[in-house]
Amino acid sequence: MSEILQTEEKDGIWTVRLNRPEVRNAFSMELMRSMTQTAERLRDEDGARAVILTAAGENFSAGMDLKDPKRWPAEKTRLAERRALASAGERMCQAWENIPAMTLCAIEGHCIGGGAALAVATDFRVIGASAWFWLPEIAIGIPMGWGALPRLVSLLGPAKAKRYIILCERFKGREAIDFGLAEYLVADGQAYAEAQKIAASIVQLPEVPVKMSKESINATANALNHLASHMASDQVSLAAASEEAVAARERFAAKRKDRR
Repeated sequence: MSEILQTEEKDGIWTVRLNRPEVRNAFSMELMRSMTQTAERLRDEDGARAVILTAAGENFSAGMDLKDPKRWPAEKTRLAERRALASAGERMCQAWENIPAMTLCAIEGHCIGGGAALAVATDFRVIGASAWFWLPEIAIGIPMGWGALPRLVSLLGPAKAKRYIILCERFKGREAIDFGLAEYLVADGQAYAEAQKIAASIVQLPEVPVKMSKESINATANALNHLASHMASDQVSLAAASEEAVAARERFAAKRKDRR
């Protein structure tokens, strides 16, 4: 497995660790492919009882790596190839949702954009007190993709999902718990340790009823997810090319520069 993604297993508990701390674990195309392949392997891994998704460094993920040259294909690239690249994040999140074992996301620091979209594709989220969630997509002129929109509606309800997605509100620590974005709050630096404790308790439960129950709950909660998001990647590509989106990204970049 690539150095940008590390995996280990002990007593039926798998740990998958994002390992690009120098860029706040932003998702390059290479990392997304590795994440998708790992999830597909864990889907078929005999004896996998729980999977913890975590990250090296101080932050979980800053989302999509906008500087990754592979993310922006040349204009002459075939449309089919451009669509495949645009849907890589959604395929990754879906692969993680499809893991039969219970999944936990241990979050410290930034959980932004695509990182937040991936987090809600797992079963439970454990966050440090200073960790925070943010979806800035609409602020930079594109709708939320990666299959996150229907998952967030199911998790939060319509009104809260609109606050999070459309108004681009940030939620930190206790606020994220109260809002419904995470289930477990711990002191900074303790998210992974707490996730290990929860995973250990899962391993003590009968394996088959746990996996059956997860499958049934997800089937009920996510029955219409594909219908709601099957064109999301195309919508993002269309919106991103508009003059309005270009101007929004320029304003967004200027504000970030002013804060430094």
